[in-house]
Amino acid sequence: MILRERPSGWRLFFVLRGSVAPKVAPQVLGSVLLALVVSRTHGVLFDHSLAFTAAPFTIIGLALSIFLGFRNTTAYARYWEGRILWGELRIACRVLARQMESLLAPGEGEAALRRRMAWRAIGFAHALRHRLRGTDPAAELAPLLPPAELEAALRSGNPPGAILRAMGRELGACLRERRVDGPLAARIDETLTAFDRVLAGCDRIRGTPIPFSYTLLLHRTAYLYCFMLPFGLVDTVGLATPVMVGLVSYTFFGLDALGDEIEEPFGTLPNDLPLTALCRAIEIELREALGEPDLPPPLQPRNYVLE
Repeated sequence: MILRERPSGWRLFFVLRGSVAPKVAPQVLGSVLLALVVSRTHGVLFDHSLAFTAAPFTIIGLALSIFLGFRNTTAYARYWEGRILWGELRIACRVLARQMESLLAPGEGEAALRRRMAWRAIGFAHALRHRLRGTDPAAELAPLLPPAELEAALRSGNPPGAILRAMGRELGACLRERRVDGPLAARIDETLTAFDRVLAGCDRIRGTPIPFSYTLLLHRTAYLYCFMLPFGLVDTVGLATPVMVGLVSYTFFGLDALGDEIEEPFGTLPNDLPLTALCRAIEIELREALGEPDLPPPLQPRNYVLE
């Protein structure tokens, strides 16, 4: 996630960090170079004029902008839903820590239980992040889980789900041993269900991309439009054609690239969600609830990027 102050005035035109300009520069440069050639030859190739009127480009450009706007709205909805789900996970972790502290009787065994559940909740957050990003969670789960649970989680095709099942088994054991009353256990189980809803929601976003054919159609249309646009403007704006083509290409290619970037919000691109920072925040809050003195510091942006 890009975190920086909003530039103003002329600085706005020279900001590159957090902009899609470097990503779309080759496409924009290609369309501008083509526009320069068309302006120089006035759209004539082998004694045949390829210049068109601006009317069809106006109609196509309007339709393309509407479709790009719709796609970007859909992509941002996925991005925002992912952020809401991780916000709900953070709330569920806080609620679990409070419930384990207030609903369990004080005692040495209960203190150990609270610690195990808190460490499992931290492990769930880390395991979910690695699952969404397709990375190996072993190194971060090793200090958080007992060896048997760690091995079971790593063997599982769904490590966060395995951790959640371990939390449910311990809650069931506490209920059978009458260490917690049935109504109180049901309240804690509702919190664990909130963990499961977050897992299912994130898996749904990750496993259901925007239809490829729709994205491909917009890609092709944007490229064809921007590369043919010089032939529709050369008779109207003349030598200013490269400038106009550059502005339109930057807008269309930039919207296309931005939609691609936020469509999958759980990755590691600069504009993706800062899952590592969210996991660190959850860890800090749960360890603080346990009364631990040495807490890790919150993650800070590096080069304006919060991971």
